[in-house]
Amino acid sequence: LALKDMEGLDEERLCGKWRVGCGLYSYNLRDVFTWRLLKTIVMGQVLSLLICGTAVSCQYLAIAQVDTPMLQSFLNYALLLLVYTTILSTRKGDRNILQILKTKWLKYLVMGLADVEANYAVVKAYQFTSLTSIQLLDCFVIPVLMVLSWFFLKTRYRLVHFVAVIVCLLGVGAMVGADILAGRDKGSNSDVVLGDGLVLLSAVLYAVSNVCQEYTVKNLSRVEFLGMMGLFGTLISGIQLAVLETHAVAEIKWDFQISMLFAVYVLCMYGLYNFMPVVVKMTSATAVNLSLLTADLFSLFCGIFLFRYTV
Repeated sequence: LALKDMEGLDEERLCGKWRVGCGLYSYNLRDVFTWRLLKTIVMGQVLSLLICGTAVSCQYLAIAQVDTPMLQSFLNYALLLLVYTTILSTRKGDRNILQILKTKWLKYLVMGLADVEANYAVVKAYQFTSLTSIQLLDCFVIPVLMVLSWFFLKTRYRLVHFVAVIVCLLGVGAMVGADILAGRDKGSNSDVVLGDGLVLLSAVLYAVSNVCQEYTVKNLSRVEFLGMMGLFGTLISGIQLAVLETHAVAEIKWDFQISMLFAVYVLCMYGLYNFMPVVVKMTSATAVNLSLLTADLFSLFCGIFLFRYTV
């Protein structure tokens, strides 16, 4: 009996070490499933629905031969400018927009540039690949975000997190391979690869923007983040719009449907930018992007029922 007890104790010690190494612990369910966790999950799904709304509207605009990714982003940044940059302008002291620009203009310029180009790349990708491919490949933002958070935010992860990253990267590789094969069958291999490349580029840039967002909302304020994003986003996207899309904007055949698609995209993006800092402050940018993976499922359903994709 004593020998069995010792064997059981050794086994428990081994299991305990394994749990510690993998980041798995024994928790009371009440400690895990808290009201805070429930709110985070619910808010994450709201963000996923908003992302799905932008994806569906982008796909319909691409079908309508509307190729104006910078115009779509510019309208969103202009709304942020009108609301949050105006709020910063009315503040006094160190929180005034002029004081912020004197000390941190370069950081916010980099953040705005990364965000604008991320939005441009992902919207442009709808001209070359499918909605479901874009949403699935967009999960590449998670491993990039983990690397950036490790170095710049000093976030530490466990073995189980790195295993999940490997699975994510394998999924990205499988998705790109499937798109290449599908494109080869349709004779448009180069376009599909270009579309997938744009999505992966946007994921890297989104990761940079999300790290900046997490630092700003946790150490400074949500209003400052959105105000600076509105200012630099409007400036950068406005210049890029004038240089690249003047002809494309002039060719848009405006009607009620096109106008509504633009409105849906802009309102969903504006809601996403307003709501996401709240969730990031409660958790982290990495946790938020993990919860956004359900947007892939929503987009898959939209692709099947709205765009007649086959799986």
